[in-house]
Amino acid sequence: MSQPNFSRPGAIDLSSLRKPAAPRPGAAPGAAPGAGAPAAGGGSYVLNVSEPTFQADVIERSVQVPVIVEFHSPRSEASLALSPILVRLSTEYAGKFLLTRIDIDANPQLAQAVGVQTVPLVIAVLRGQVVPLFQGPVGEPEARQYVEQLLTVAVANGITGRTDPVGPAGAEEEAAEPEPDPRYEAADNAVAAGDLDGAIAAYELLLKETPNDAEAKAGLARVQLVQRTRDVPAEVRTRAAENPADIEAQQLVADVDLMGGHVEDAFARLIKTIQLTAGDERDEVRKHLLELFEVVGADDERVIKARRRLMAALF
Repeated sequence: MSQPNFSRPGAIDLSSLRKPAAPRPGAAPGAAPGAGAPAAGGGSYVLNVSEPTFQADVIERSVQVPVIVEFHSPRSEASLALSPILVRLSTEYAGKFLLTRIDIDANPQLAQAVGVQTVPLVIAVLRGQVVPLFQGPVGEPEARQYVEQLLTVAVANGITGRTDPVGPAGAEEEAAEPEPDPRYEAADNAVAAGDLDGAIAAYELLLKETPNDAEAKAGLARVQLVQRTRDVPAEVRTRAAENPADIEAQQLVADVDLMGGHVEDAFARLIKTIQLTAGDERDEVRKHLLELFEVVGADDERVIKARRRLMAALF
């Protein structure tokens, strides 16, 4: 299974796919040109995409919301196992990303353009640029980790929109889907405008009113992480290697590692720093590590393991 590259989008050139989309045969009157079809048996945030609809449903939508693209085949058992997991996550995240699905048997030219060799292959598209996610089957906890990391990168690139439902859901699924909460609108708009200070202020205001708001805590931690890693000096990693007790350098390197998808490395670095420090410095690093836990998510297995190691380091 491939490892994600969350540093910056753009690993695969999609320019050859950017061409005017032909109307889909049988499309409903008034549908957007190239609009894809809701995935059969999928959730409200899932579209089946073909070559004629790729431009409208992947490239254009990726300007406002992260688009996850699942290349699959009905002949692949691994694809059949993964698809329901991604559909469930699209419902759980309620429009924070759009899941698009491409059948490589029906769309061989798309598969060839992206370089698909085996399925399932899952990528994401942000502002028309690709962020590789993973290849091969993964379980739901691991898939959720990739989604969380993707959303962090989306914030870094000013993409905080939510997609409206694009397909019908079953009554039970529809009832379970939360509506987008207007409380987060100010923070989302600030991030989209590149105003990270404004986003931080909006999240902090929310947390004053509702201190236990998990989404606001995670949002604040993500924006703060993006702000800290915007202008990290190139020599900071050398600084950290030469002086293990330099907490500023260790924290910055941990931030960069987390943004790059190296979650366990970031946690291990800060736990080691905690072991080497004491007093106020140790407490500062501990609080920084807890912020990174918020970014990744409390239910993430890597966070759970790191919490145990943190307790051992402190006591």
